[in-house]
Amino acid sequence: MITLPTEKIKSTELNPKILILFGKPKCGKTTIVAHLEDALLIDVENGSNYVTAAKVIAKDFGELLEIKAALDKKYTENENKCVYKYGIIDTATGLEEMVLTFAANLYRETPMGKTFKGDDVRKLPNGAGYLYLREAFIKVIEGFKPYFEYLILLGHTKDKSINKEGKELSENTLDLAGKLERIVPSKADALGYMYRKKNQTIINFNGGEDSIVEARCSHLRGKEIVIAESDENNVITTHWDQIFIDN
Repeated sequence: MITLPTEKIKSTELNPKILILFGKPKCGKTTIVAHLEDALLIDVENGSNYVTAAKVIAKDFGELLEIKAALDKKYTENENKCVYKYGIIDTATGLEEMVLTFAANLYRETPMGKTFKGDDVRKLPNGAGYLYLREAFIKVIEGFKPYFEYLILLGHTKDKSINKEGKELSENTLDLAGKLERIVPSKADALGYMYRKKNQTIINFNGGEDSIVEARCSHLRGKEIVIAESDENNVITTHWDQIFIDN
């Protein structure tokens, strides 16, 4: 039987369990997350060649499944405890392309799609295939969550035109197709736009109005945080303790 509370219940989470960081190409996303300790970088876009990190590269969906199987084996051996503190998927755009195989299989499991011979559901009439692409993408993200205490998804940005009070404006959004652009951020506890300013790399969590950047975590909400800075020798110092703070 449910007992109704008689007083406020304190929050049980402090840091973002799912963190999405997006920004323009070459703004330093992969380089900065590589400074995290006890982290596994899952590269699905073959873009980490110049980065030193504990990393695995998936060239296709089959290899991504092999990585998941290896994590699952370690997870089971570890008595269902996290394998790494941080898991990083780089990037969301690359993952979207990679899960097309999975999306096609999901469609083939339906009565309508049992005779489908293609491999790109985005080509289905009237945009019907995007439902299966969304389902495949979310299933993959959810499938990796148990292996990490915190899951970080890196993404590219795209400019999107919006109309506000009769004026055409541009906003930065996560570079994903269709409704994934909004659905994926809704799954995150914090969504930050990363950009560079001289020798600093900054994450903007200051959302509002039409901006999609925001955070549920009180220490991130409405903030712009200098996550990294470099000296004259290009030595980078990161400040991840500003994002993942001690309990």
